[in-house]
Amino acid sequence: MSMIAGNLVVVRGAGDLATGTILRLVRCGFRVIALEVEAPTSIRRTVSFSEAMYDGSATVEGVTALRCDALPEAWCPGDPVSILLDPEGRCLEHLHPLALVDAILAKRNLGTHLDMAPLVIALGPGFEAGRDAHAVIETNRGHDLGRVLLSGSAEPNTGVPGLIGGQGQERVLHAPTAGPVEALCRISDSVQAGDPILAIRGQVLRSAIDGVVRGLIRPGFEARQGLKVADVDPRGRREHCFSVSDKANAIAGGVLEAILRLGGR
Repeated sequence: MSMIAGNLVVVRGAGDLATGTILRLVRCGFRVIALEVEAPTSIRRTVSFSEAMYDGSATVEGVTALRCDALPEAWCPGDPVSILLDPEGRCLEHLHPLALVDAILAKRNLGTHLDMAPLVIALGPGFEAGRDAHAVIETNRGHDLGRVLLSGSAEPNTGVPGLIGGQGQERVLHAPTAGPVEALCRISDSVQAGDPILAIRGQVLRSAIDGVVRGLIRPGFEARQGLKVADVDPRGRREHCFSVSDKANAIAGGVLEAILRLGGR
């Protein structure tokens, strides 16, 4: 039997930016089901529903997500967000959602296409509105962050982190080699330039700046070389580690606008 829900939105991905979108939609009365991979690579774990893939549940700003092994049979307002292991979106033929949101943020299209739902929305570069999705949301920090694009593509990936507190590349740490991550601090810890953040196969990664550890990949995760594994926020506000970011909120607003503008076609 198919599951049909007029206000159902399926979100591919449940990292920190996807979580901001999920929260906005839930608060506006939409039912949301998120699709994830078995071992997500989110570093902002305190504000990512993807942590439910490891722990069974995750709560962000008072909203809880639960990992589910099967499609839920029923739903009521206030129920937890369902997180399914389904990176390919195979469940869509049974769900018939109002909209699909590709929030993987892979900087390329990992299989999303216009036929997946009546309304398909994609976040960031790698998609063209009208070809891959009905709408694309700009994710690059700057004047157009969160803008809904009904034609064309988002700005291309620059490979350079956006500025936060005047810091860009300096605030982000990448794995120097492949191997399991050993955490040497915790998310929300205050650090100074030179303090150790984590180690991989004996190679210690140290903060280049003063600030607060805002993101840190899950301890024990088998990182590949070059993977982003930590993020230090130079603003030094510990409470920011536990709330959705300004960027995620702007993107979430764009997704909501696209659904309200185009969902009734």
